[in-house]
Parts: sequence; structure tokens; C-alpha cells
Amino acid sequence: MPFTIRIVSSERDLQKAVNIRRAAYGRHLPDFAEKMTVDACDREPGTAILLAESKLDGAPLGTMRIQTNEFAPLGVEHSVRLPDHLNGVRLAEATRLGVAGGSVGRVVKMMLFKSLFLYCEQQHIDWMVITARSPLDREYETMLFEDVFGEKEFIPMAHVGGLPHRVLAGEVGVARQRWEEAGHPLFRFVFQTHHPDIDLSTADLSFERETVRCPEASQVAYGR
Repeated sequence: MPFTIRIVSSERDLQKAVNIRRAAYGRHLPDFAEKMTVDACDREPGTAILLAESKLDGAPLGTMRIQTNEFAPLGVEHSVRLPDHLNGVRLAEATRLGVAGGSVGRVVKMMLFKSLFLYCEQQHIDWMVITARSPLDREYETMLFEDVFGEKEFIPMAHVGGLPHRVLAGEVGVARQRWEEAGHPLFRFVFQTHHPDIDLSTADLSFERETVRCPEASQVAYGR
């Protein structure tokens, strides 16, 4: 690949992620993008921020934030109450997805999705949860995520400025089997192809640890 994907490990990396977020959101939500900066949860324990960078010049090409519920509730839980089957299990929420424009952005987006699956397997996550605006929600549908609430129901999300989002989830432990049984065209790419340019080694950017949820899982490695 002409780019790498890794977990941010410094303030410089974090600023790169913010820059690509602002550029990506600016194409659709310019007012919202203009106010974007480093979020408090970017540095919280249990959060990993993926950063795709050009091999040519190190320019940021894409980013995704993955927040787990090991130390605190997910961001989505500030807006909705998740159903019972998503309580008492290890969750990860993908947010702040942003990629460069053009054809390279489409490739980067798919590699970030792949990295999300791999990271959740690595961290022993039970369920992936996402909130998506239209039309991005349809991309998660193609990856076999399913509605958490009503079918194709969009709910205003307090934690993202009240914008309507659809809440979807995917069970990590059966994802490989479901994709294979469905004959998904990207099954081999996502689950059977090794990409050495994806480095999910974890790095902690927080200042302290304080387990507030899922204490039985507190020894599981987490990223920043």
C-alpha cells in the first residue's frame, strides 16, 4: 500500500488525526468541522486513534477513533440507552471517521474498517457499535452491521451536536463466519490477507488509569 495505518502515539500524531478529521467533515459539515479540535476522549484510557499516513511524505490520509467501554461508557451511551444484550459485555465504538478525498480515500476507508475488525479481535471485544449519518450508514450495512433500534431509524445524538445518526452493531466473534457464509466479496481481503502496513501496537497517551467499568477485563491491553 502507498500508506501505513498505526495507532497514534504522540501529540503530533493526534494533531494529524484532527487535521484530517476537519478536512473530511468540512466537505459535508463545514460549520461543525470548523469547531473541531482535540476531544477530551481522544486521550482517555481505553481509546485508540487510528492514523493512515502517506509513505511518500507522511501526510495524513485517514483516521478513526475506537473507544472501548473498559474504563468509561461509550460516547453513544450519552445519547441513548443500549439494549440489554449490549450491557455487561466488552464494547467498542468507532467514531470520528475521516479520509482524504478521491480514490485513495476509498481505499484508506476500507483499510480503516479492516483495522477496526483486527483491533477488536486483538482487544477481545464482544460487539462493535457505531453511529452513522446517511449515506455512510449504508457502508456499515454492507459490512453486515445490524440496527440496534428500529430498522433504518435515525436518532439525534447529543454527543455529536444533535445530528441524526443510525445506531448499528456487529458481533466480533462471529464476524468471520458471517462474512464467509454470506459470500462477502471482501471476505478474503479483510480476514485472510495479511497487510504488514497495518500496525496495531498499542501506546498509552493518558496520564493515569482508573477502571470504572468491566473490572474483570482491566488487564486486557488497550490502545491510545
